[in-house]
Formats: sequence, C-alpha cells, structure tokens
Amino acid sequence: MRIHLIAGLAGLVLMAALPYLLSQGLLNAAIQMLIAALFASAYNLLCGQAGMLSFGHAAYFGVGAFATVHAMNAVGGAGLLPTPLMPLAGAVGGLIFGGIAGWFATQRSGTYFAMITLAIAELVHSLAPHLKGVFGGEAGLSTMRMPAWGFDFGSTTQVYYLTLAWVLVSLVLLYAYTRTPLGRLTLGLRENSHRLRFLGYNVHGVATLVFALSAMFSGVAGSLQVISNESANYVVFDPALSAAAVLNTYIGGVQVFLGPALGAALMTFFGYFVSDLTRSWLLYQGILFVLVMMFMPTGLSGLAGLAASLRQRYGLARTMPVFGLALGAAAAATAGAVFLVELLQRLFSQEYRAMLQLDPGGAWPSVTLFGQAWQVSSVATWGLPALLFGAAALLAWRCRLRLAACESADTAPAALAPQVRDSKEAI
Repeated sequence: MRIHLIAGLAGLVLMAALPYLLSQGLLNAAIQMLIAALFASAYNLLCGQAGMLSFGHAAYFGVGAFATVHAMNAVGGAGLLPTPLMPLAGAVGGLIFGGIAGWFATQRSGTYFAMITLAIAELVHSLAPHLKGVFGGEAGLSTMRMPAWGFDFGSTTQVYYLTLAWVLVSLVLLYAYTRTPLGRLTLGLRENSHRLRFLGYNVHGVATLVFALSAMFSGVAGSLQVISNESANYVVFDPALSAAAVLNTYIGGVQVFLGPALGAALMTFFGYFVSDLTRSWLLYQGILFVLVMMFMPTGLSGLAGLAASLRQRYGLARTMPVFGLALGAAAAATAGAVFLVELLQRLFSQEYRAMLQLDPGGAWPSVTLFGQAWQVSSVATWGLPALLFGAAALLAWRCRLRLAACESADTAPAALAPQVRDSKEAI
C-alpha cells in the first residue's frame, strides 16, 4: 500500500511538472492522453466492472462535447457556469442521454446488449450531419474559451492544468464509487446477475444507473475535448472512437482500476509518436491488441502485477535473468515484426508498383528501409526477420527454462521437509 501511495504521488508530481518539461505540441498530446485516460476509465465502469460490453460509447462522449459547445456559446463563460465548470454541462448531457439509451440497451444482455449500443451510436452518427441546428452539420460548431477566476485560458498550459484537475477529480469519484455498496452491486452484475435478481435487487435499474454514470463521465471527457479544441463536429460520434475505448481498456487491463487509464495514455502516445514514423501504425496497434488478448488477457497492468508477484515469490536475484530474457525475446520479436511489416508495406505500395511498371522485365528494384537499400531477391533481406524471430523464440524458451528452474528450486525445500522430519523422529 505504501509503495502504491509513493508511486501515485510521484505520478502526480510528474504530471504537474509536464508543462515545464514538454513543448507546446507535446503538451497538447499530453492533454489528449488525459482525456483518453478518463474516457477509458469511464468505459471500464460499464465494461470491466459491470461486465457489459458496449460498442458505441462514443455517442455519450459526443453528446457531452456538443452540450459543452452549446453551454459555452450560451453563457459565454460567465454566470453560474464559468469556463472551469463547463465540464458539468458535458456531465449532465452524458447522464441524461446515457440514462435514456441505457434504459433501452440494458433490456438485453450479452451480444444483444452490445448490438443495441452499436445501433444507438450509429444512429446518432448518421443523424448528426443532418441536424444542423444541434450539431452544426458537417462543419460542426465552434466556440471560445472565456476568461474566468483570474485565468484567460488562452495558453495550452492553463488548459492542461484544467484538464488535469477534472481528470483527477473524475478518477477519484470513479474510485470512490467502487468502494460503495452500489459499486459492489456493479461487480455482482458482472459475476452473477441472476443471483442478484433472486436476492430481490432491481437488476435492470442497477444496470441502467451504471450505464448512465459511465455515460456521464464519458460526457466529461467529451467536454474536456471541446475545451481543448474549441470546436466539435460529428466526427466525435465516429465508431473508431468507440473502438479506441475498447482497445485502450483491454490493453491496459480491466481488472486494475487504473489499467484502462494506463492503456489509453500509452496508446495515445503510441499514436502520436508512431504515426509520424510509419503509415502502418494502425496495423501495429491492431497487432498489439491481438497479442495482448492472446497472451496477456489481464492487460499491461496485469503483466506488471505478474512481474511483481514473481519478484516477491522468488526474489529479485533469481527473477532478474527471467525478466532480462523476456525483454530480449520481446525486443527481438518486435524488431523482426517491424522489419517485415515495413518491408511488405513498401513492396505493396503504389510507388513500388509504379517502379515495376517502368521496367516490367527487369529486376525488382531495391527497397530503402532504415537508411539502407535492401534487395528484394536477396536471401539476406528475408533471412534477417527470420533470424530475429528465431532469436526471440530461443530467448523465450530459455526464459521458460529459467522460470521452471526457479519454481523447482522453490518447491524443493517443501518436498524435503517431510523427509527431514521423519529422519529426526527416527533419531
């Protein structure tokens, strides 16, 4: 518990110091990371804790965004709703719309629930460009941050601190909710809703309330997006945003409270960083999601918990070689996958096909990759990723052997204990 508290305080200090450590462009990326973390945590309330998989949570993010746009244009950042309190408008919008949509969606469960949420989101996404009075058509609506409480909110730094404050407050409220009796009932929805109904609880009412609360915090995230961008259009209802919430939540891990926030922050940073380096960044994102679901179903936070439990069980000295081999295997596999994906991307690109058409009967042109020309017909070009994958497999095998040795060394004293006791009794 003490370690978690120290880590949390260190994280708060780091986030508070980011405006002094990052450029304005990277600070904008940090704002998007915070918004994505809040959106994923709000989604996890419904999906991870209540066990209701939604495919259309972008609808409530978008409703919160447009509610904030209208509120900012109506009151001008003055009166009872100044700019720092504008996310309350998004919270109210998300809560109301989430309550209505949740009442219909929670009439069913499982796949049918997921399909209903998807249908609601697609309906809103399709109607938004045509309802110009509400959503501004395809151009959307614009607004402006107004001064309040001695701040003009004209700089990215002030917007960052406002976003950070709202994200921290929302995360604290979400965590406090998990400690309440209603939060325990939410877990009961996931584990055994039939038993809750047998005990006399209104399962549909509880599910609707959880849905509405998740939509409310999603609306807060959408509101913060509007405050950052000073505009909103129907793209905030895009299904890709709903898919990103699912992906971020499961990559981070639904079993740990801050797991979805961690996954959202990492994947947002991944998008900003890798999208400038390669056209295939969405493919890498998909590959990462598939690998996490296949080999780490508890997510990255679960992987960190596994590493901590191994260190506690076997000691740091015995687990360090295991961690080193695992990291080496991951690095070799990543290098091989990146080389192969980038090579294939260039081979199937339009530019390369145009080069082939210039000389149909000639040799295949070389591919420039990582500052070096690679001959497509060369064995070395295709042998390099094969060698990297082979090295990854060898390191993973050695890692398993080392972990098995740690387990056998840990169980050996327990197996010898009865023999020692019998020998002492014989003496």
